[in-house]
Order: sequence, then structure tokens, then C-alpha cells
Amino acid sequence: MEIILRQIAENEIVPLQEISKKTFFETFSEDNTQESMNIYLEKSFSKEKLFTELNDQNSEFYFAELDNEVIGYLKLNMGLSQTEDKLDNALEIERIYVLKEFHGKKVGQVLYQKALEIAVQKQVHYIWLGVWEKNDRAIAFYRKNGFKEFDKHIFRLGEEEQTDIMMKLDLRNQI
Repeated sequence: MEIILRQIAENEIVPLQEISKKTFFETFSEDNTQESMNIYLEKSFSKEKLFTELNDQNSEFYFAELDNEVIGYLKLNMGLSQTEDKLDNALEIERIYVLKEFHGKKVGQVLYQKALEIAVQKQVHYIWLGVWEKNDRAIAFYRKNGFKEFDKHIFRLGEEEQTDIMMKLDLRNQI
């Protein structure tokens, strides 16, 4: 199983929108109301919003593909495009999502390794992210990769407020 990573092009809004909505729904629909999910999916993954994000010079998107099929993706933010401004010289992993059928097949690890490679190239001191406090699978994944909790923030899903745990990895000893 060879997973190919490639940067997402501006003309790939539709496949980005499809994988974004599908993976977010698979990950969170069991624990949230249909109404909140629908509001979030329509607002956060509209073609207009994705177009703006894809054209942001401080953000990068990558598809994970297997046999020419998109099975996951990665979104990274730098500078002013980060969702929080709590760490100096940092890179944010805003999204690593993988289709449920590929969970446990190292796709998330391949996407994470790409984020780590970019962080080292850019010589940032930290990689950080926010993860829902109830997403035990993701929290365990990031802890396994050396991330430590350092704060919390509110994530809005539709009309609901949820708590995200903010986690960071200090790269200053690894560069």
C-alpha cells in the first residue's frame, strides 16, 4: 500500500470539499446533533471558504492518495493564518483527516510526517494543534508522537461550544 502525498491545486476544490465533509462527518457525527453537523459542514467546507483557504499563502493543503483515490488530507497554517496566536515561531496542523475505512493503516502517520518535514524545513520551534477533548483516538495519536497539552480553546460546532485541547510538540531540540 503506497500512499502518495501531493499538494492540493486550486482547481481541486470539489474533491477537497468532498473529502473534508465526508471525513469530518465520519469522525464526529456519532457524538453531535445532525443540526450542528449540517451547519458546520456547510459553513466550514463551502467552496468559497475552501477557495480562500487554498489561496492563502500561509496555508498548505495536501491530499493522501491510494491508487489515485483521495483517502485523506492535511491542512497546515503559519503566521497570521493560524487559528490561535499563542506560540511564537510555530506551525499549526489545523486538519489531519482520513477516511474511516483507512483508520489504522498509517495514513494519518504519513500525513503527520509530512507536517513534521515542513516544520523542520521552515525551522519553526513548535508544531501545535487543537483536538476535541472527546476525540480519544486523536489525542492518543498525538501523544504517541510526542505532543503535550498546553492550553484549551473553544471550538464552535454549529450552535454548540466544545472544548479543544491544544497540544504542542517542541522541535527546538530536533532541528
